[in-house]
Amino acid sequence: MAQIIPVEFCRHDSSVAQVWARVPEEPSPEQRVELKARIRRLLKQQDATLMAHYYVHPDLQDLAEETGGCVADSLEMARFGRAQSSRTLVICGVRFMGETAKILSPDKRVLVPDLEANCSLDLACPADEFGEFCDAHPGRTVVVYANTSTAVKARADWMVTSAIGLKLVEHLHRRGEKLIWAPDRHLGQYIREQTGADMLLWRGACVVHDEFKSYELEALKREHPRAKVLAHPESPDAVLRLADVIGSTGQLIKAARELPDTEFIVATDNGILHQMRKASPGKLFLEAPTAGNGATCKSCAHCPWMAMNGLANLAHVLETGVNEIQVDAGLGRRAYRCIDRMLEFAAQLNAPAPTGDLARDRKLYANGMGPA
Repeated sequence: MAQIIPVEFCRHDSSVAQVWARVPEEPSPEQRVELKARIRRLLKQQDATLMAHYYVHPDLQDLAEETGGCVADSLEMARFGRAQSSRTLVICGVRFMGETAKILSPDKRVLVPDLEANCSLDLACPADEFGEFCDAHPGRTVVVYANTSTAVKARADWMVTSAIGLKLVEHLHRRGEKLIWAPDRHLGQYIREQTGADMLLWRGACVVHDEFKSYELEALKREHPRAKVLAHPESPDAVLRLADVIGSTGQLIKAARELPDTEFIVATDNGILHQMRKASPGKLFLEAPTAGNGATCKSCAHCPWMAMNGLANLAHVLETGVNEIQVDAGLGRRAYRCIDRMLEFAAQLNAPAPTGDLARDRKLYANGMGPA
């Protein structure tokens, strides 16, 4: 039986809300073998491509790679899926990731292991309240992070990932534009400090990154004085000031692989350690500490909603077709525009953000691909 756990997150008005997450039961070694074999068979039968986020269970990451899918961030999964000939895409991650895949592949069936796998950044930015905030500050360019709903993206001028947010805001700042930024306040504050841009920040936060604590990190650094600190910019400012490398998931994996150092403390979801250890088996990777341990911590460095993805519910959705992502066509068209603008900007920079053949994407967009 799945375990139900409460999850607290901070709303933009600093109030605390409580939701829940469902943690699947870990299968036995025999069940894992049987489930993986069944999923491989079902993927072929359903003409489906499996994609997994860096933060989900290692079994799902490995299975995606072994079956011709990919392990990536949310937007790269969506772009990878759109390039496949398969008619069904299966996204192991959280709900907004499935929505992004559907926006870029409206003609495909998109399934997720659990439709109720949420994201605290998405939950903390309700579309109606965010729309009112934007209306109260007319004349500002609206930039939203990928970790938002389709409805919020539809209200935005630009969508960004953590890999390109800094460059895009620099560009808009040079043009003299004043911005609204949502939903992650830590990422927004980091970009504002780096660029000097005039940014009104929505005050959301990731339940994982918000829990990393600088004083605990300093103590761990004393225990491992040779370790380099790799931090995602969704982390609090005090943590980022201790970091040697600040970057997106892909950028942190690249740094861990390419830097000559052999010890790293990683301030992002611990699901990423699987890819880091695979790429650099001779190196030591340590989780950055949170404020508590066990029952006293809120996330224990792992997203409770990413943990809702498991082999059993993945097999179930492939067998039954349940948990299909639906996106309103009108919202999808409007949300697509802000994603398209980001990809066009990245192509003009000749910057891989996210990775992939951006020149090919520009041809696809020029031919009018996207939500009908």
